[in-house]
Amino acid sequence: MNNAGHVSRKKKFPTKLLMAGLVLLALVVAGRVLPLADWLRASQTWIKDHGAAGMTLFFLAYVVVTLLMGPAWLLTIAAGLTWGLAIGVPLVWVSATAGAAAAFLLGRTLARHRVEAFAKSNATLAALDRAVAKKGWKIVFLLRLSPVVPFVFSNYVYGLTAIRFWPYVAASAFGMLPLTALYVGAGAAGQAALGGGPPSGPWTTVALAVGALLTIGVTIYVTRIAKKELKESQRDRA
Repeated sequence: MNNAGHVSRKKKFPTKLLMAGLVLLALVVAGRVLPLADWLRASQTWIKDHGAAGMTLFFLAYVVVTLLMGPAWLLTIAAGLTWGLAIGVPLVWVSATAGAAAAFLLGRTLARHRVEAFAKSNATLAALDRAVAKKGWKIVFLLRLSPVVPFVFSNYVYGLTAIRFWPYVAASAFGMLPLTALYVGAGAAGQAALGGGPPSGPWTTVALAVGALLTIGVTIYVTRIAKKELKESQRDRA
């Protein structure tokens, strides 16, 4: 029990937030030693020159990566690097919601047996089913605010639960907004650090920093609530 508690405490800090920070730091360092800014501007120019087609390509890529359970958060940061906050946040939000909806439908139909087998072997995912059955869209919303259950895995597992499709989509969409804004903001800050243009100026930097701190604080708080709900479901199961 003590070892389990020790491991649980070590995992309290959201790993993805740390990884996002490390990616941003790596971009800044790489920009000092490589012509990364030139490469970035070239790729951004290519995508922006294609306008709606470039955004459509990003949308499709995001949905595919989500369905393949790849690192969708990297594409979220890339959107901030390419389009900044104003376009990046709504583009990622729509893309992530579509990917989550598609995975949910697959988990409920074609991939149901495989997802069931995987969920039964994972205590957290097994508890997720009971938590959703007990609190419905509320637990989905809480877990979307928190990285306690990985986004790409949970999409399929939600398809096994009793929650209906549209409440799931709505709870997922609104719950994903804060983390989406945080990761896109990290990319936008990286864009400025690499000399890629806006955001610029001290007030923009302060706004991004305050927004990031608030999102991290909310995420840590909600993570604790979500973990508590999952633990209660595990106890009920036992």
